[in-house]
Amino acid sequence: MSPDKKSQTMKPLTAANKLGIYLPATPEEFQNSPITRAEVDALRETPPSWLEELRRTGPFPRDVVAQKLGVSNAGLARGGVSDAMTEDQIAELDADPPEWLVRERASYIEVQKDNARIKADREAKRAASNRPAKNR
Repeated sequence: MSPDKKSQTMKPLTAANKLGIYLPATPEEFQNSPITRAEVDALRETPPSWLEELRRTGPFPRDVVAQKLGVSNAGLARGGVSDAMTEDQIAELDADPPEWLVRERASYIEVQKDNARIKADREAKRAASNRPAKNR
């Protein structure tokens, strides 16, 4: 790589996704200009106050909301959640969970259990197929 080669940039939405933040809540200068990988790394290492505040209070993108609530993104959609949420909104839902949230959490736990069982089965089959054949 030659030293005069231009740094690779990404769209603000991609950078926001990599940082786990909701793009419309970021400062305008972040939203309106391409960002280099080095700049994203610098934001991760030494986040400015606006980034720390977004990470602490939100609003959070849907995937982060789903993770905080312990449901899937599809579960959020089934529950009618289509927008980003703040930490206070998430805490409010958590304190008095509606029926859809209780149902989606239970479903999500079952899916995780099934995925773990399937993974264990695959690993057991893989380990069994790697054993040397017994001498007869």
